[in-house]
Amino acid sequence: MRLHIRHETICSLIALAREFQAKEDVVIPDVPDSPSEDWALQVLADHCDDYSLAEFSGIVGDMAERQRAELVALMWLGRGDYGIDEWEQAVDDAIGDFSIRAGEYVIAHPMVSDYLEEGLIAHELSCED
Repeated sequence: MRLHIRHETICSLIALAREFQAKEDVVIPDVPDSPSEDWALQVLADHCDDYSLAEFSGIVGDMAERQRAELVALMWLGRGDYGIDEWEQAVDDAIGDFSIRAGEYVIAHPMVSDYLEEGLIAHELSCED
């Protein structure tokens, strides 16, 4: 169950997500009914020139599909949608629509930095290391 995303990269994404979402003018919509809804793109449209968002999107955009799927699965793991014993299933479920738009999907969740940290803890990793 090793991660294909570098530990330092995940920690950088967590820090960027915290920085972006700490800004007062960031508004996160309600969770959509289906993954095909473009709510994540709508919330991010107002912040296209934000440095934290651009850096976050650039890092995620440079990832391979497996890595983007793992990022989404790590968030799901951290918020309790899957257990660590279901890791490969979570990654498999994230491949496709979720991994294609992983950056937008992940950053649009208000507690993503906490979820990613919890996902790391489930893998017995931490950004404190």
